[in-house]
Amino acid sequence: MAHLLQTTFFPSSNSLQRNPNRSSTAIQLRTTHVQAKIREIFMPALSSTMTEGKIVSWVKCEGDKLAKGESVVVVESDKADMDVESFYDGYLAAIMVEEGGVASVGSAIALLAETEAEIAEAKSKASSSSATQVAASSSGAPESVTERIPGPVAQSSTVATTSKAVAASAVHPASEGGKRVVASPYAKKLSKELKVDLEKVIGSGPNGRIVAKDVEAAAAAAAAAAESASSASTKVGTLKAALAGVELGNVVPFTTMQGAVSKNMVECLSVPTFRVGYTITTDALDALYKKIKSKGVTMTALLAKATALALVKHPVVNASCRDGKSFTYNSSINIAVAVAVDGGLITPVLQDADKVDIYSLSRNWKELVDKARAKQLQPQEYNTGTFTLSNLGMFGVDRFDAILPPGTGAIMAVGSAQPSVVASKDGRIGMKNQMQVNVTADHRIIYGADLASFLQTLAAIIEDPKDLTF
Repeated sequence: MAHLLQTTFFPSSNSLQRNPNRSSTAIQLRTTHVQAKIREIFMPALSSTMTEGKIVSWVKCEGDKLAKGESVVVVESDKADMDVESFYDGYLAAIMVEEGGVASVGSAIALLAETEAEIAEAKSKASSSSATQVAASSSGAPESVTERIPGPVAQSSTVATTSKAVAASAVHPASEGGKRVVASPYAKKLSKELKVDLEKVIGSGPNGRIVAKDVEAAAAAAAAAAESASSASTKVGTLKAALAGVELGNVVPFTTMQGAVSKNMVECLSVPTFRVGYTITTDALDALYKKIKSKGVTMTALLAKATALALVKHPVVNASCRDGKSFTYNSSINIAVAVAVDGGLITPVLQDADKVDIYSLSRNWKELVDKARAKQLQPQEYNTGTFTLSNLGMFGVDRFDAILPPGTGAIMAVGSAQPSVVASKDGRIGMKNQMQVNVTADHRIIYGADLASFLQTLAAIIEDPKDLTF
């Protein structure tokens, strides 16, 4: 422990002097004589791109007792909400960053007291000085030692360490001991707009956390339960207006996710890109989709599978350049697919899409989308893509260009399949469904002929999709 905390233990009696030759076992045996400590809980880095985090909710209140491995706070990173666990037993003495507050990675967000008697002192330290001043002023004091906890354990909120306790509790599943309702920031904002009491809402998120759809459902249920059809209709209309309305003229700061998206988009401007479009006939793919749709197969999975199989034959299109001096032929084909979520955009990744069968790929995709919308994706589930798909076809968009994500070689924009009048090779006129795809690529490593060849291969796979189901 000492090598992690990098602090000194101070004996409670002058007769107990620290012996540099004493073994670590001896020190452990004397822990009952060591004065209690106040430790800083600081903002962890939940992803490689995270520079600051937002406090979504405190799972524990000031004064609550904590056990090692128990969730303390839910933090919003640039892509997901994550539970942060304590490394130590103790008491949550002082919360230094309230819910909705933002803190830089590594800065103190709370103080953890080892004993209940130290809570008052920790609160005094928190209110009298900043986190860095707390560490400096208490480092030489024999009464207590302030220690920085080296990065609490962060895990997806889907892993509930206290699920049994929640199930057995008589309080609301989204509250902790009846003291606080745990809800996403957007759900809280929406509840105020729709005048929904969160204490009466049952959360469907991890650990019973209330998310936006729960608030919307509660508001809709309240409207449906109105005494008359006319009043219910009025309330539904009010609900729709509240959901769709925005406060005109209001300056809205970026969310953490929007800030990350903005940073990535600006970074993309430094990469020289070019675009190539292609028209693909989808009659055979549409027929296959109708045949296997009942087995849970999605069109997104079919497109990802077809793209991955084409990339197998064109590895340069799956390559990436990060330093401007060299590029990497990626060993895996991981298809990232853009998904719109509340307040931003995220790209869940279908790992090894060329090797996974279409049925498993579809199941994986559904799970990833559910986790993305609940903001529970793990970093490896959204930042390991080697090629990106962006599909707006379901909105009737026939063609568009996509911006190349940092660290990847290409992104493909997929439009909707539209019936088109087509002339066959023998001169006959007929109707076929066709879609437009546009690929944006890093011109430092991928050239026009590379993309043209890749798109020809992709078209051949989609127009004769027998290999997609193997």
